[in-house]
Order: sequence, then C-alpha cells, then structure tokens
Amino acid sequence: MEFIEWIGYVASFIILVSLLMRSLKRLRIINLIGALIFAVYGYLISAPPVMVMNLGILFVNVYYLRQIYTSKEYFKIISLSLVGEYVRSLIDFHRKDIEKFMPLPEDALDESTFRFLIVRNMVPAGIFAAKPFDDTTLEVTLDYAMRPYQDFKTGQYIYQSQRHRFLNEGYERLIAFVHSTVHEKYLKRMGFSETTLDDGRPAYIKNV
Repeated sequence: MEFIEWIGYVASFIILVSLLMRSLKRLRIINLIGALIFAVYGYLISAPPVMVMNLGILFVNVYYLRQIYTSKEYFKIISLSLVGEYVRSLIDFHRKDIEKFMPLPEDALDESTFRFLIVRNMVPAGIFAAKPFDDTTLEVTLDYAMRPYQDFKTGQYIYQSQRHRFLNEGYERLIAFVHSTVHEKYLKRMGFSETTLDDGRPAYIKNV
C-alpha cells in the first residue's frame, strides 16, 4: 500500500476516534487534526473537493474551539434539601452512564448530607452527593457530570466553590473509593491522592 493511501486511512481513523469523545472540546480538537490530515491527503491525490471540504471542517472546528476557550461559562450550585421527582428522573435517565464510573445505590442521595445539582449555562450538568465518613471527613458517594459536560470543569467547580461550605461544617478532607479505572483517573485529576486506610481498604483522599 502506498504511503499516500496510509495518510487517508490515518485521517479517517482520527475522525472516527473524534466521534467517540465524551468531551465536546476534545471531539473538536481531534476532529480538527483529522480534517487537517484529510485536507493534505486531498492535495496529494489531486482531489480539490476533498481538500476544500476538509479545510472547511477545519475552520468550523477552529471557530467553535475559539468560542469554547474564550466564552465565560455560568455555573450555579443548587442545594437539594429534598430529592424531588425531577432529580430522581434525572438520575434514572443517566443511571447506565453513571454506573460505568461508580455504583449507584437507590438511597445514595437520601442518606447524603450534601446533595447538589450543578447547573452549567442554565442546563443541568452534574449531580454531587457526599455523606459523613467520620467527624472530619466526607465520603463522596456520587460525583457525575452529564454528557457533554464530562470535561472536568463541573467537578473542579464543585470542589473549589463548595470548599468553604465543607469547612464551615467541620469537614477537613474528602474521601472516595475507586470503582473503575476511569473513576481513578478522574479523582487524580481532581486532586485526590491514593492511600490505604487502617482497615486495609484502598481509598483516595483530598484535603478540603
């Protein structure tokens, strides 16, 4: 197979991978790279329609990436004193996706001391729940960002904006138990550090 053909296959593969991304930003970046390689491929095989179309896709991705990086997003935390029908319906709708990251007991929200709905640009973007683990530690029992908001911004906003609330209630650190490789990577990205409890259980700890 000629080298030029391989360029076309690589471009096709990159664009295919981009469509599998949960994060819209990551999708745009990878799709842009694929479109650029495809445009080069179109030039090399003397196919102006292929080249022009992919240059167009490239500029569309650049336009939307510029908006993503320059626009200021609006976040708001809504404290859930009661778990109403809307929140339960929201959880049921996303249950399969949530359970890819962590188990979701039916009473996960009901037994939690802290329950938040995170709104991003006035759209529900995430759900957070935590309960006391000991006198100074909160156990994170649910920390889920909905598609297409799985880009770490929602989680970062929770841990930064609610820090004072946790401290005011006497909690100095957060603990979470890993349930998947993806969950582990997420916790590390949020600043959690791996540790082993006195009973031998592995856990992840983060100072508030």
